[in-house]
Parts: sequence; C-alpha cells; structure tokens
Amino acid sequence: MQVCIHRGTKEVGGTCIEIESEGKRIVLDVGLPLNVENSIRHLPMVKGFREPDASLLAVVLSHPHQDHYGLSHYLHPEIPMIMGGAAERILKASALFTPTGAVFKHVLHLEHGKKLNIGPFVITPYLNDHSAYDAYSLLVVAEGKRLFYSGDLRGHGRKSTLFETLVQHPPSNVDMLLMEGTTIGRTGPESQFKTEKELEQDFLEQIRKTHGMALVWTSGQNIDRLVTIFKATKRSGRQLIMDMYTAEILRETGNLKLPQGTWDGVRVFLPDSQKRQIKKNGQYDRTNAYSSNRIYPEELADAASRSTMLFRPSMSRELERAGCLKEARLIYSLWRGYLKHKGQQRFLEWLKKHEIPLIHCHTSGHASPQDLQRYAKAIAPRMLVPIHSFETTRFKEYFDNVVMKEDGQWWEIT
Repeated sequence: MQVCIHRGTKEVGGTCIEIESEGKRIVLDVGLPLNVENSIRHLPMVKGFREPDASLLAVVLSHPHQDHYGLSHYLHPEIPMIMGGAAERILKASALFTPTGAVFKHVLHLEHGKKLNIGPFVITPYLNDHSAYDAYSLLVVAEGKRLFYSGDLRGHGRKSTLFETLVQHPPSNVDMLLMEGTTIGRTGPESQFKTEKELEQDFLEQIRKTHGMALVWTSGQNIDRLVTIFKATKRSGRQLIMDMYTAEILRETGNLKLPQGTWDGVRVFLPDSQKRQIKKNGQYDRTNAYSSNRIYPEELADAASRSTMLFRPSMSRELERAGCLKEARLIYSLWRGYLKHKGQQRFLEWLKKHEIPLIHCHTSGHASPQDLQRYAKAIAPRMLVPIHSFETTRFKEYFDNVVMKEDGQWWEIT
C-alpha cells in the first residue's frame, strides 16, 4: 500500500490524501485550503479528479467542514463519494442556502464500526467527537497493512465518550497513523480547552448580563455549540431565535434529540438573503414547515429582551431596520483569528456605531495537545505521520515514532 499526502503536511486545512493498492486508488478528503479563494486551480492533480479514470475507486470525506470537502464540487460527477449519511444531508441542505454546500451523484455512507469494502481496500469508520457533525476517523486496510487516519477530532465536546472509548479500545496493529495536530505548539492556558458543558455556563452568564437582544455569532453547522446555546438560553428563561438555514441543518442531522425549529421555545427567522434562495429554488415547503414558529422583522423589537438570536454579519442591516438592537450584546463563538481579517473591519465599526459589546465565548473543535498525546499513545502506531498542522516539525516533541513527509511525496507502508 502506497500513500501520498497531496496537501496537509505543513498546514491546517486543504487536506487531501491518496492511497494506492494493487493499481487501485482511494482519496481521503478534498479540502479547500484556508485563506484562498474557492477555485479549481487549488484542486490537487490526482488522476480521475477531472477526467474519468477507472483506477480511482472513490473519494472519502471524513466530515462536512470546508477544509476537508470544500473542493469536492470540482470533481468529475461520476466519482463515487463516501461520507456519513447525515454529512451528505447537511451538505445538500447547505447547498440550498450557501455556495459552500455540495450535492453528489453517487454516494455510499459511512457507519460507525461497519466495514466497507472498496476494491482491495477495507475501510472501517470510527465516529469522532468534533465540532462538525458526523465526523469520522478511518481505518484503511489493504495488502495486510493498516493505516489509521484521525480526521479531525477532540475529547472535550458533547460526544467526548467517543474519544474515551477509542482511547480505551483503539484499533490494533496500526502500521501508520496519519494524525491531525491543529493545536500542537500551544502552551499554557492556550492548550487547555473548556468543555461544552463549561461553555454553557459562560453563555448563561453572558445572556443574563444582556438587557436587550443577546446575539450569538457561531457556525450553523457546529451542532455541539448550537446545543450549548440552546441549553443556556433555556436556562436563562429566554427563547432562541435561529435562522432558517440553521433550522434546516439541525433537521437534516436526523437526530430529533437536537434542538429543532419546530420546538416550543424556538422561533425561526428568515433573513432576506435566505429568502431569496428559497424563492430562487422554489423550496417553499421548507418555510411552511416552520410556519407556526416563524418570527418576522416587525416582531423582533418587542421580543429583544426575551430572546437569544443566532446571528451573522449579513443580517446586521435587517436588525438595524427592525429596531431591535438597543442594549444588545454580541457573543462571538468562533476562532478569534477570523475577526482579524480585513473584511471584518466594516462589521466591527458597525458594532461600535450601535454600542454593541463583543464578548468571546468559545472552545476549540480540535483535541488539546494533551489529548492528542493520549490518543497517539493508545494507538501506538509503528509510524506516526503529522498532518493538518502548522507545527508538524514539532510533533517529535510530543510523540514517538514520528516520520515527517512532504506534500506530493509518495511512499510505501512497510
């Protein structure tokens, strides 16, 4: 079995790994690199990506985050795709509202612990605790060799038992571990992450401090965080207002234990940008599903002091017109680095104009360095290859059996 990391040996995001055995190939992830435009020129030069090639059996998407699937819409449409069932539904729902979604023609689904035979490859998925829903690690076996791909994972989310179970019962006899290291290099307080339960308490405190509308800017696909916000909102005695995009993502998980746009205590708002997409695609049945829980712009001012509202900057002018921003507070629940992008300057000025304070309330979607050490020690691979990190050269400070590879380099598992 031979392996080539086309992208990922020196960066977070844009992951793409090709595996070959007996003249047949699979690819793990086709991610969009961070901080580049979405363009086909960033698609790795893999045989079969652009033109049909019978030796390319499938592309496997470990989870629905853009840095792992973001270039997949440039692939030849006849390529079989493999991903979690909920991940496929989430990407399809996202495609209705945003240009970052994806719809595929031929799809097989990953299921936790269920082996999938693809030519000479046997793939066993392990469901992960991660900020993306339906995320997997992947054991790939061929020619008697065993490769384990961590995907993205953490041990402090609402599915932390998955992480603990894998540490207690890891895959055996792993020849090579391709392991993400997003947090490698962080030290001191930066290397210690709050659990989602601890974050829920932080949200509750911030919501209680807010006299007007509590605005929360987070990812509509960070399901753990949406649960955290819902629980904190409910404990505060407020109602949660979510946009229709988020309501659809939650519905498409297929997990009715998660907050839904049809629940008591939840209202659904349809921003103008999403309304245009609904009309463009004639998806009026989606709005009808939330008719009894809809909230309209003219109702927002009266509801402000009794509501927590999921928010994104594209909604700012609408809320301004609705007159619901008096004594509002913005709770920012994403990576701080996004705020440093030049494109956010106008939004930060908008916050200042309306005297809306910004409070950071977040925890990482990736495992801490300490949890990564536990993970690697439990798996005990014969070779650990660093990926998905800007600090891959520092892996030897943390782990045993580290072997560095370069983007585009082919090697054989021996």
